[in-house]
Amino acid sequence: MLVALNKPFGVLCQFTDRSVPARRTLAEFIDIPDVYPAGRLDFDSEGLLLLTNDGALANRLTDPKRGTPKTYLAQVEGAPTEAQLSQLAQGIPLNDGPTLPAQARLLPAPPDWLWPREPPVRFRKTVPDAFIELTIREGRNRQVRRMTAAVGLPTLRLVRVRVGDVELGTLAPGKWRVVSS
Repeated sequence: MLVALNKPFGVLCQFTDRSVPARRTLAEFIDIPDVYPAGRLDFDSEGLLLLTNDGALANRLTDPKRGTPKTYLAQVEGAPTEAQLSQLAQGIPLNDGPTLPAQARLLPAPPDWLWPREPPVRFRKTVPDAFIELTIREGRNRQVRRMTAAVGLPTLRLVRVRVGDVELGTLAPGKWRVVSS
């Protein structure tokens, strides 16, 4: 079984949390027994999270050697230049090694279907922001945030919209659908 969840902002990507105070977890949204996340999505990131009860499928989706593409919308601080987008596309040297080349493009405006975030992203009158679409084939810890920061575009909001052939589509935050059984 493969399940697509639109993980809200501020939700831990696991079913339990032993920290005090406890944080929101997937158990608040998914009541299907024996499914587990295939990959991770940071606490402060939103969007498509795949869950499965099939270990082989989870491995295929997350194995770095397979290079499953993952597409994100990143709201960044600043006005991206062609040079910055080109740097992202060529790969970025990070402290744990260079990233693979990515696909990066500036969006003219936030997509119409994008829901408002709770809490809202901070707004600064003197600093512009923009949305970029970024597709990577790795899954390092906080990779997209580190890549955008490295080119001078700190990420304010990050929404994953696609993993492989599975798209988030119109799935509302906190909602899920069965992709395959």
